[in-house]
Amino acid sequence: MLLTISTTGNAANPATDLGFLLHKHPANAQAFSTAHGTAHVFYPEADDERCTAALLLEVDPVALARRGRGKGRGGAPDAALAQYVNDRPYAASSLLAVALSNVFSSALRGVCKARPERAEQALPLRVEVPALPARGGADLVRKLFEPLGWAVEATAVPLDERFPEWGDSRYVRLVLEGELRLAHALRHLYVLLPVLDDAKHYWVSSDEVDKLLRAGDGWLAGHPEQKLIVGRYLSRRWSLTRQAMERLELARLADADDTDVDEIDNAVDEESDTEERPVPLAVRRREAILDALRGSGAVRVLDLGCGQGQLVGELLKEVRFTEIVGVDVSVRALTVASRRLKLDRLGERQAARVRLVQGALTYTDKRLKGYDAAVLSEVIEHLDLPRLPALEYAVFGSARPRTVVVTTPNVEYNVRWESLPAGHVRHGDHRFEWTRAEFRDWAERVAARHGYAVRYVPVGEDDPEVGPPTQMAVFTTTGTTTDTTTDATNDTTRTNEKEATAV
Repeated sequence: MLLTISTTGNAANPATDLGFLLHKHPANAQAFSTAHGTAHVFYPEADDERCTAALLLEVDPVALARRGRGKGRGGAPDAALAQYVNDRPYAASSLLAVALSNVFSSALRGVCKARPERAEQALPLRVEVPALPARGGADLVRKLFEPLGWAVEATAVPLDERFPEWGDSRYVRLVLEGELRLAHALRHLYVLLPVLDDAKHYWVSSDEVDKLLRAGDGWLAGHPEQKLIVGRYLSRRWSLTRQAMERLELARLADADDTDVDEIDNAVDEESDTEERPVPLAVRRREAILDALRGSGAVRVLDLGCGQGQLVGELLKEVRFTEIVGVDVSVRALTVASRRLKLDRLGERQAARVRLVQGALTYTDKRLKGYDAAVLSEVIEHLDLPRLPALEYAVFGSARPRTVVVTTPNVEYNVRWESLPAGHVRHGDHRFEWTRAEFRDWAERVAARHGYAVRYVPVGEDDPEVGPPTQMAVFTTTGTTTDTTTDATNDTTRTNEKEATAV
């Protein structure tokens, strides 16, 4: 992948001063080793009137496959074939941004001992990137660069020039022109190249917030597309995005008051900090479940779909729960839960209170009968809808605990997650996410069919427009059931019961 930076000059201020600013001599071709290949710096032209520096990144595809994630959120696109067919060695991305930072680190900081006055001056610059992935197209390219003082030429690259009817690809040929300090230009590129690509070749951790704010100093706080830039740069990690946005707001306020950030952010004495931090939704969900179980008077509890055992651990802390059974279809999850709970180190009395068992919730299981309460926490949305009636019968019809607690995401609340793209569910394995009306309709039908009363509890902040992030239903037996033997759906579940019994 290639990036060129050009400037013009005269005898008094020669264009070749670009070599001093980049700390790379125009007469030399240099190579620098990177984690994924080799970065070459050379000058196709260099005289007093015009000078061009080129950064050519030659990616080693083997190193890329070994070191890169190649899949998952924030990883390379087209994950299924990423190790075999991808654009990473050829199109500008976070790989080029990292090479830019490594090779021109002093220039990024605006440091030039040989020509300090030139480092502070705005230069007539022209930047060219022949192949830039742009998720959002040429319009987004202009929205990102034009507010920074660039004249933007973003030309869409056709999928195949021989077949114009196929339309354009997601790549553009980018040309930027403007009078800016070189350090500012490099910082714009360092941040916005991976933002346009909307993918990173490495795991985004908390130190990426510091990198973003350093590179964005002086321009990001006031950028009209600030939210998009921050969200994409941090791979839509919500906690990091929120942290960065808070710090940018402080920088904006400090700049408006012509004061220091530390003077603005001095409301809290770090030695006596009593500020309440937001409680994670997962913690609130477990607290709501525990409140429902306490209110039901249950002492023997099933955690159906227990995963890695977080709720089982909370149940163990309360002596009122004398028997706790965690059930999951995944042996790996049960192994992790066992390690998390340190079952092998529990005393005899504690160990007698808890069991972890493998089981599929879409089949009836005699081991689950006779318990006071069962919990289905964030479970039903992981089932294909045609399999949901089988779970209903296995839990409400066969196991039939006195109390059943069900939690599931409220899809209406998803618009409040800034880091969640429109139309996406909260987890890649969710087969559906229900509105409040859809969840209540399902719960009422289940309750009527199997002889339960049901009440609803909001979990998390109950937004007046879209409701809470998590919706919870608490089912309690009434002693009456509806005959379901003629229901075609339950015929399927009874068949499943017979199959499970035979096994």
